Amino acid sequence: METVENIINSVSGFVWGLPLIFLLVGTGLYLTIRLTFFSFQQLPYALSLVFKKGDVKSKGDITHFQALMTALAATVGTGNIAGVASAVAVGGPGAVFWMWITAFVGMATKYSEAILGVHYRVKNDRGEMSGGPMYYIEKGLNMKWLAVLFAGFAAVAAFGIGNMVQSHEAAGVASQNFNIPVWVTGLFLSILVALVIIGGIRSIGKVVGIIVPVMIIFYIGAGLLIVLFNVADVPSAFGLIFTDAFTGQAVAGGAVGAVIQQGVARGIFSNEAGLGTGGIAAAAAKTDLPARQALVSMTQVFIDTIIVCTITGLALVMSGMYARADEFDSSAQLTSAAFEQYLPGFGGIIVAIALLFFVFSTIIGWSYFGEKCFTYLFGLRAAMPYRIAFVIALFIGAVVSLDIVWGFADVMNGLMAFPNLIALLLLSGVVVNETKKFKKKRKEEKEEEKRVG
Repeated sequence: METVENIINSVSGFVWGLPLIFLLVGTGLYLTIRLTFFSFQQLPYALSLVFKKGDVKSKGDITHFQALMTALAATVGTGNIAGVASAVAVGGPGAVFWMWITAFVGMATKYSEAILGVHYRVKNDRGEMSGGPMYYIEKGLNMKWLAVLFAGFAAVAAFGIGNMVQSHEAAGVASQNFNIPVWVTGLFLSILVALVIIGGIRSIGKVVGIIVPVMIIFYIGAGLLIVLFNVADVPSAFGLIFTDAFTGQAVAGGAVGAVIQQGVARGIFSNEAGLGTGGIAAAAAKTDLPARQALVSMTQVFIDTIIVCTITGLALVMSGMYARADEFDSSAQLTSAAFEQYLPGFGGIIVAIALLFFVFSTIIGWSYFGEKCFTYLFGLRAAMPYRIAFVIALFIGAVVSLDIVWGFADVMNGLMAFPNLIALLLLSGVVVNETKKFKKKRKEEKEEEKRVG
């Protein structure tokens, strides 16, 4: 068993090595430039779109907001708490800066995934929209085999990174902070998730539309309390982040490369820009133009990394707790200790509660992504068996050791990126054309607004 674990960890290290990181960041940078920094220019408008209902007569199953919340549900999770702590502990405060850089180029990647997800989506026999990398690879590139590869990797990854690993993390947090037996947490999670996902995307959209905003506001609120009560420490924390990003002083030997690698890798792990999941969520949205929903989807990267991850990063850097990482058993405990230092008596509990909510939402979001990939491979009749298996796996994940599962899921998660990035690069012309259509439409809307106003 130990040999198998070592092999899987070696493969995981290779898959998530520098080639994939360069490909992910390079694709985002290429798309950012080819779209003439459109993602930056339209960010204020994109954020305003989040809370608009949009055209209810447009094709789709859920609103702009619900589609965004589904994407956020899957991405705002352990990466925002444990992932950031791991990046700062290993790479130093400068890793936070490189997470920001990854997010800014990742917005163009997520935008492109969403445009293609809507552009190539299809209506299944139940009248629901289906889209994502497997559809735009098959329909846009006529490469069915590559689409099947993506769907297979994603369907398997959902059981690991979006299921068993999450329930195991939740069970550990509940046991450590509230003395709840792991099997109780596993059973409770399984029942809750079953009640949500059995109803499909419309049920998922309604639930995450409530849970995700609440959990994000709850966590950000606690972080802002720390910042406001210790505002004098904020400038020096930002200064350290910027300085260390280019010197690597906090890393043994001053290895700037280690700072960059940790920041980029954890940033991608957190917001999933380039993995293709954003296109699956966007495809379900009611929208008149693919680019309009793509702008909404793009804000997920901004919210996830620029806002939520920054809160965690600031708490760790301001407290100096990242330098004591070897005193803790997990990265999540490191973040808890940082919050506890500034909010004695309840800082750790806040992180624990936030993590439980994050885990729950991640499970729900990934259940949808995995199901869409599984039904692409095996048809709609496979949907209910997949949901049942997904729920059962939740309980198993909570009560068993998951070292091998984590490593295998990590490999599948990384392998998802390769087919998707190939498609994004080859179909970037479609993204540009759809963006031009939106610009023309937006110009007409602005002229109409001036005329009426």
